[in-house]
Amino acid sequence: MATAVYLLCAFASAGCAVLLFWTSWRHRSRVRPLVLWTALCFTGFAISNGLVVIDLIVLRNGALATARAATACLASAVLLFGLIWDAS
Repeated sequence: MATAVYLLCAFASAGCAVLLFWTSWRHRSRVRPLVLWTALCFTGFAISNGLVVIDLIVLRNGALATARAATACLASAVLLFGLIWDAS
């Protein structure tokens, strides 16, 4: 059951990133830059969730815990930077 949840989280994050990138590319003149920052954030979340799948299902040893946390933290920092940049 945990495998299904990890995979669904990875696919949902990747799907959100793809849709956000597609929206920012298709509506370049009308879309705010925050959509692009959000797309980059969800890309980082998808990478982090992919690392969860690799770490806990394929390798089964938890050796990538630091890389997973760093990736998720970096993705959140990208979104925070985008929010601050868009507000100014």
